[in-house]
Parts: sequence; C-alpha cells; structure tokens
Amino acid sequence: MENSRLKEARENKLPWKKWGPYLSERQWGTVREDYSEGGDAWNFFTHDHARSRAYRWGEDGIAGISDDKQRLCFALALWNGKDPILKERLFGLTNSQGNHGEDVKEYYFYLDSTPTHSYMKYLYKYPQAAYPYEDLVRTNGQRAREEMEYELLDTGVFNEDRYFDVFIEYAKDGPEDILVKITAFNRGPDAADLHLLPTLWFRNDWSAWIAESNRAAVKPNLRQIETGSGASTVTAVHPLLGEFIFSCEGEIPLLFTENETNHERLFPGTKNESPHVKDGINDFIVQGNPQSINPEKKGTKVAAHYTVNIGAGQSAVVRLRLAKYSEGNKGKPFGKTFDEIFKSRLSEADEFYKSVTPPSIGEDAANVMRQAIAGMLWSKQFFFFDGDNWLDEHHSNPLHKGFRNSRNSEWYHMLNEDIISMPDKWEYPWYAAWDLAFHTLPIAIVDPDFAKQQMQLMLNVLYLHPNGQMPAYEWNFSDVNPPVHAWATLFLHFTEQSMHGETDVDFLKTTFNKLLLNFTWWINRKDRFGKNVFEGGFLGLDNIGVFDRSAPLPTGGHLEQADGMAWMALFSQNMLELAGELSAHDPSYEGLVIKFIEHFYYIASAMNAPGEDGMWDEDDGFYYDLLRMPDGSATRLKVRSMVGLLPLCATTVIEPWQRERVPKAMAQLAERLRRVPELLQSIHPTGPGNFGVGERGIIALVNPDRLRRILTKMLDENEFFGPHGIRSLSKFHEKHPYILHFGGQEYRVDYLPAESNNGMFGGNSNWRGPVWMPVNTMIIRALQQFYLYYGDNFRIECPTGSGKLMNLFEVSKEIADRLSGTFLRDEHGRRPVYGGTEKFQTDPHWHDYILFYEYFHGDNGAGLGASHQTGWTGVVAKIIQLYGSMDPNKVLEIGRKAAFVKGAKKEKKK
Repeated sequence: MENSRLKEARENKLPWKKWGPYLSERQWGTVREDYSEGGDAWNFFTHDHARSRAYRWGEDGIAGISDDKQRLCFALALWNGKDPILKERLFGLTNSQGNHGEDVKEYYFYLDSTPTHSYMKYLYKYPQAAYPYEDLVRTNGQRAREEMEYELLDTGVFNEDRYFDVFIEYAKDGPEDILVKITAFNRGPDAADLHLLPTLWFRNDWSAWIAESNRAAVKPNLRQIETGSGASTVTAVHPLLGEFIFSCEGEIPLLFTENETNHERLFPGTKNESPHVKDGINDFIVQGNPQSINPEKKGTKVAAHYTVNIGAGQSAVVRLRLAKYSEGNKGKPFGKTFDEIFKSRLSEADEFYKSVTPPSIGEDAANVMRQAIAGMLWSKQFFFFDGDNWLDEHHSNPLHKGFRNSRNSEWYHMLNEDIISMPDKWEYPWYAAWDLAFHTLPIAIVDPDFAKQQMQLMLNVLYLHPNGQMPAYEWNFSDVNPPVHAWATLFLHFTEQSMHGETDVDFLKTTFNKLLLNFTWWINRKDRFGKNVFEGGFLGLDNIGVFDRSAPLPTGGHLEQADGMAWMALFSQNMLELAGELSAHDPSYEGLVIKFIEHFYYIASAMNAPGEDGMWDEDDGFYYDLLRMPDGSATRLKVRSMVGLLPLCATTVIEPWQRERVPKAMAQLAERLRRVPELLQSIHPTGPGNFGVGERGIIALVNPDRLRRILTKMLDENEFFGPHGIRSLSKFHEKHPYILHFGGQEYRVDYLPAESNNGMFGGNSNWRGPVWMPVNTMIIRALQQFYLYYGDNFRIECPTGSGKLMNLFEVSKEIADRLSGTFLRDEHGRRPVYGGTEKFQTDPHWHDYILFYEYFHGDNGAGLGASHQTGWTGVVAKIIQLYGSMDPNKVLEIGRKAAFVKGAKKEKKK
C-alpha cells in the first residue's frame, strides 16, 4: 500500500505528501527571524520571546505537522502543573550559553515514519518536576570547554522515573484526513496530573508588518462549531488552503487566541494588535488569567485542554482528527474505524520496511536502520526565505536605495518556500548544501523521488546564484561547501535505474546542466591563479586546520587545500560519468566527457607536483595543505587529518561498457595522452596494459604505492582507525601536537576525540579527532572502487600491524561494521553511542530508542554535537542495507552497479 501511495504521489494523482512533519523544532534564534542591527540572531529572538512573539518566516512545535506551505499547523503542548510556562516548544542553550555551543536539552525520539507520512510516531519524555530552565543555563555557563556538558538527566528531574512518556502517532485515512493519537504513560511511582493541549494554529501571514508581496489578502480563521458528534470541533478556514475540520474527542474546553505578538509584554509602551495574543493560552493555563483567551471561541490559534490524572505505570489516550471539510466527515470521527486505521497504517509501514531491509541483518540492526530513516523523514521542514523581501527589510538589498552591505546581501534573487531535509530541526533548522547531498542516500532507500527533488532544489534558479555558486546555509549563503552534488546525482540515477528499470533523462539533463554552472564557478572563483590549485575555505571541516580556513591568514598568503583539490578531482570524475550516461541518450554530451577527464588530469598534475609545490610528502607518505606565503614560497602544514585522506576519495572505476558508450571521446583521449604523456605520470596507471579485474579502468589521484602508504596510516589504530570508524585527525597528534609559531603567536592542533576546546566556527563541532559519518562514507565508496579494480590482487594489513590481510572490500566492510556498531548493542547489551549514560544503556524505556548524533568520540563512539542530526548520520541506514545485501564475489562479477542490483543480495542467514 505504501508503494501505491508513493506511485500516486509521483504521478500527481493524490497529494499524499501534502501533510507531513514540516514544522521546525526551533524557529527562534534563526537568521531569518533576526532583525537586529549587528546580526545577533540568538539574542534578538530568544526562547523566552517565542511564546509571545509571532514568527515571520516559519513555525515550530513538538511533534508538529503542517501542510506543505505551512499555512495550518498542529503540535502538542503540555503542562505538568509546575513549569513556569507551557511546554510548547523544545528548550536548549544558545551558542553563547553552552560550553560547547548551542544544544537542545530535551529527550525526544523519531520512532517511525513512512515516506508519505501515512504513519508516524514520535516520543517526548516530559518530566513531572518543574523543568530546570535556569539551572541548565547557569550550570552550563559555569563549565569550561574542557568539561562535560550539563545535561537534563544530570539535573535530577528524571530521578525515580518521575516523568511521562508521551507518544504522538499520526495515521492518514486519505491525503488530507489525518488521525492523531496521543498516549501518555506515567513512568513514575505515584499518580500525577498532566495537561495535554493539542494545538492548531495558522502561521501569521496577515499582519501589517508583513511585506505586501507575502501578505495574505484575507485573514484565516478558526472557530468552534457544533456537530452533535460527541466531539469538540473547530472549523479552520484559509483562503488558499480551504476549510478543515479539527475534531477533539469528548466534550472538552477549546481555548482560542490569536497568533499575534504580545507587544505589551515584550516591548512596553507598544499596543497589541488584538486583545488576545500568541501567549494567551499559556497565560490562561499557567497564570489562570481568563481574559487572555477569546470567549467568542474564535481566533487563529486554538488548543483543546485535556486534564488527566495518570496512575503509576498507567496511561491516558487522547484522540483527534484533522480533515479537509466534506459532507462525508460530518459524522462520528472516532468510531471503531479510528483504531482500525491506525492498525492498518502500522501494518503497512511494517510491510514497507520489510521490503527494503535485507533479510540477512539482525533485529537490532533492522531497528537502527528503520529509526535512522524515520529520523530522515521527520527532519523534513518547510523553509521560507524571500531574499528580496528579507534584505529590503534589513536595508541591505542592492536593488534598492539606502543599501548597506550585510549578511547575504548578494543573495537577493532567492525565494525558498519548499519542504527541505534539515540537518537537525533544532540545532540546525536550516538547509546545508553538502549535508543535503548525503541526506539523499538514506532517503533514496524509501523515497527516491523526494531525494531527487532535494538535489534539484539546490540547483533551482531560485536557490543557485546566477554566478553558479550553490547556497551553503543561512548564516552565510556564500560560504563554500564541498561539491558533492554530482556524486549524489549519480547515486540517485543508479538507484532509480535499479528500482524502476528506466532512466529519468530529464532529471539527468537538468541536473547536469546546472552542475556545469557550479563547476564553472569553482574553476573561475576558487582557482586563484588559474593553476588548477583549489582553495575553498573551511569546506565543511570547520576547525580541522591550523588556522580558520575561511578567514584571512595571520601569515598572509593563502592556503592551497588538499581537500579542495580532492573534491574537485572527484567532481570532475562525477561529471564525466554523468556526461557518459547522457551520451547514451544525446550524443552531444560525449564531447563533455573529454572536458572533465582533462580537468581531472590537470588537477592531479598540480596536486601531485614534485618538490615543495606538491601536496604529497614523500617522507611522511601523506598529503598536506600548502601554506603559500606572499613571496611565493610554500610550507606544508603537516597535520595528519582527514584533509590528507580525502585524495583517496577521488577514485572512480570505469567499466568496459562505459568506454564503449563514448568511442569518439576515448579516441580523442588516447591522442591527447599520446601528445601529453606527462598527464599520466603522477596518477594511478590505467588503460591498455593496466586494466584491472573485468577489464575495468580506473581514474584515481593516488598511485598504487601512495594508496598503500596512505592506507597503512589510515588503518593504524594508533592513528586514524578508531573502534567506531576513521577519525578526522590522527591520534598521533595526542602526543605530538602540531605547533606553528608566527608573529609571536602559537597555533596548534591537538588530538581531541570529543568536543572542541575552542570557539572556532561556533565551537559546537570538532574535526580534530571525532568520527564523522559523511567522510567515512566517501572513504568506503573509494575502497569499493579500488576493490572493483583490484579484486583480491591488492591486500593490506587491517588493522595495521595485526598481521591480518584483507582485500579492499573486506577493509570497507570492517569500517562499515565499526560505524554501524556505534548504534548496535554490543556483547554486553550496551550501545557505544550512549557512552556512560546509564539511563540510555540499561533502562527498558530508553535503551532501544536511538539518537543519531552529529559526530562521535574518536576513542569510544559516544555521540557528540547535535543529538538529532539524523541528516548525514542517517547514512548509517544505507551502510547497514548495503553490507546486508552485497556479496563481494558478485560485486566483482556485476561491477559498480552491484550496490543497486537485487541480484547482489546474500541469502538469509539460517
């Protein structure tokens, strides 16, 4: 059934994806909502403001849903009778409050979702004691960067299990008929009161302070109606959305107010637009103020007020329904079919996930894979940003008078109003371009259509800059992210071919043509002197360098970046492959194969140049960034980091059928290399006389000797090879920090397996030791490519010094097993991701709920950084699926498409 819904959505027959989990989990503190003079987003619109202040560009809530333009929103609010405010949104520390930057301080889990959101499940753990807002801010503020963070469990509010497990489930009976079931369990030893306030509201698009181009012509409205159905009922009318009926089981109070700012509270001396404002329901419940809600039972925000007393170990259930108005839904919304629909949707979800889960993997791995994908699907968010309007409001629009340069001034062409996969809907509730490319891998397991749409968005004329640059993220759209979108496009292309047996030529052409613009931007903007030597700034690796790579260097001069070179070499490979794929449908693309292979050769020649101008250090057997001084001299910055491993990733196997597809290009290439044989000197040998297994060719930056030397370091457990993946910085630097003195200052890089000890890039991420899923994924891909070429003809010690020889498929699987093992129960029943947090390790109501953190401790795998970055960490779902399906012998037989071909699956273990 879920596949049928996906097909109906794909063919535009039924809008199954119109409603989904599209609310943010933090709209406050974002750049879009920042109208401060100095660009201080965190302090301009705070958590304390959020309950009283109408948002301009989006909405947030707990376990919330909305339509795909976020006009009508639904989420759950709660009150335990002790909190100083309603729990309407998740709380966390701002960047300056946390000793490691911003961090959500709540426990919530994305447990399940189908790709059409026909069934979804979310868990929020709500303390029965007053939520310790002040304690969390104060205690974290007192801690140094070297200390552990002060977490919600540390405050004691979960002692004796005095909390509620609140499960929120959704089931669709139709594209616009959504059933909601809220089940609250009291895990504590005593009965406890709980106020449940399921809330429906309209995003404010009508107030006078909204620009006319985005302002609704007619204000929407909510009002209570009588239906005689034994339910408390609201009609919701929006001029663009139509009419919906919101049914709440039982005769319960409905509390109405307006989603408009309480100016009188926030800005004394300023009058409110309405006597009933955004925090009216909060003031009624918490302060007992009857004047704060509308007695006429109408407004633009409404909450049903359920008060329950739940015994120890007992539960209470609330049932609701939100449906498009029709004559047929005037009857009883909570008949016996209500529970049957939930049962059917859950059964269909089970059947759907069974169809994409390899039968060879165990129950625990299947659970991790399913929750990872659920997290990806729950992390969809409506993202609204009108660049022209926003910049105008900030007096920084170059098209208008009075222009002053400020954040994102050059992005006035942008108009983003789409559903986008977010890295983390609390910590990073804004898209990040290179993250998004990795998101598409696990998403494509269940919904390749949505994955393709995400790729196309970043290349859409309303996103991609006219000069060809891809937007990075809202804090600075002009930052430079690694160019991985061509690689992701290829992945999606092969995935769709295997699933549907056909090629979406329009997708390939449109994407390729826009990627060509982006490639040209890189060539023109990031190759400073036209020498095929690329920079790019931080390139997603935040604090990995000796210096802030996005800032002017204290030494003067500039950095020539090994990772920038590697990414561009891979980009060239991906583009020549895409051109080859398109040439099967349009011969005019064949000529572009030559263009991109030549780009690769030029980049390789520059990167592998002998002497001090090259990035390869023969003595160390490793690649390093070059610090190019103003006088032209160069110094290698000998930091053993992921920067020096990434050249491995610029590796692509070429199958015989790919060469046969472009005969003119191959002939032209042969002639080119005959005339300029120097282009082959520094790279991996290939071509006639150097073909690998199955007559495969290979395009790779590293030759066999360098491959072995790099892998020897990478697989050394005293260097990069951690128990849970490849570290971002070698453990060598634990005892041998890299230190550079210049201008009386000391610059150093130490091995830091956990959080960062400095504030570079906000201090909330660390690339100096932890394990990061996306770059590990790229390394796994590279090893698979080398295996396709070498088969069993290349073996290496793994781990280094162990005496155990492996081929490169086995090495890739060893890394994959270490990565997935981060989340799986070990022989002691413990999950490394939860480190020493006993509640998560031993409590039956905690230990099987998985959090997919941003990065992981380099020595023990404990989760660090953003706790809900299912985003690129969700790639673990693809890793589990891939190695649960592939047989190395069939991989060699079938070739590079083995990861996408059903015939490569292994038999189920007996």
